[in-house]
Amino acid sequence: MLIVGAELMVRNALRLAARAGVRPLMAGLLLMALGSSAPQLAISLGAVDAGAPDIALGSLVGGTLFNLLVTLGVCALVVPLRVSLPVVRVDVPLVIGAAALLYGVSLDQHLGTWEAMVLLAGWVFYLGVAGWQLRQGKRPVPLALKHERSTTATVVRLAAGIALLTLGGQWLQGAAVAFANELGLSERVMGLTVVAVCASLPPLMISLLAAWRGERELAVGNVIGSSLYNLTGVLAITVLASPGGVSVSPNSLSFDLPALLGAALLTWPLFRLGYRLTRLEGLLLLALYGVYGLHLIAFSTGMPLATRLERLVLVYLLPALVILVCAGAWRYRRRSRVR
Repeated sequence: MLIVGAELMVRNALRLAARAGVRPLMAGLLLMALGSSAPQLAISLGAVDAGAPDIALGSLVGGTLFNLLVTLGVCALVVPLRVSLPVVRVDVPLVIGAAALLYGVSLDQHLGTWEAMVLLAGWVFYLGVAGWQLRQGKRPVPLALKHERSTTATVVRLAAGIALLTLGGQWLQGAAVAFANELGLSERVMGLTVVAVCASLPPLMISLLAAWRGERELAVGNVIGSSLYNLTGVLAITVLASPGGVSVSPNSLSFDLPALLGAALLTWPLFRLGYRLTRLEGLLLLALYGVYGLHLIAFSTGMPLATRLERLVLVYLLPALVILVCAGAWRYRRRSRVR
């Protein structure tokens, strides 16, 4: 269901974008991201309805981390991703701002009505910026599409793709939660890992199919757009749907939210250098998520592995990131001088 739904979304979103004279990047940032966030919204509201708001918050934070590290990393391994100038100048800073905003409103360890309204205001601001980008990036409509009488069938197929993604994600999440309960995982760990991965599989499938088809801008736009939707609109609706709001655990405040902000900050220099994401950089993003997941499970179960993983990040992974960014900056400057 996830594969078929993703295929329907990619094919028909590209067709609608071409008919409207919109670049594939904008289709990813707006249309595809909205569709791929639908399963996340359904899963978060389902968790709130079941009386488990910690799972809802964990799935949103963990799902966005999964998008920024795993989805981008896997897609870059398939084909090096091309990043447009608007993404680097506008959209990635907005993701960083959304992560910082979420961290700021969570400092009192509770998300209530006014925090949800602040997040909703951030979502409305992003939609306004995206609308401005949409008007700036208009392109001519192909003649073959101009003579089409109706786009109803395309819209219906797109809606069917969203429905398949949502239902498939809910089924997968239900089975995964049952399995995690058998293992005795806490709600926070379950939300950040099992539920987050299940909720993030639809955007992963969409971006993978887009990258496989050569629509690299669409793949990047879907990741960035869905991350923004999750951190603002989806989270705000989830908080408003919870009668007593959503509590933020001290562990989330001291580890998970800073990790999310760090992942968002990391994407900017990686995208800025040469406006592409290479296979080596994608592999490094995957390694970072692997360390994060292992540390989360080790820390929650009291294993001494958590301390070793922290040392691994500080001694090896962070210096490797600095070296990689510096090497990329040197290569980019050298190419610029040759041109």
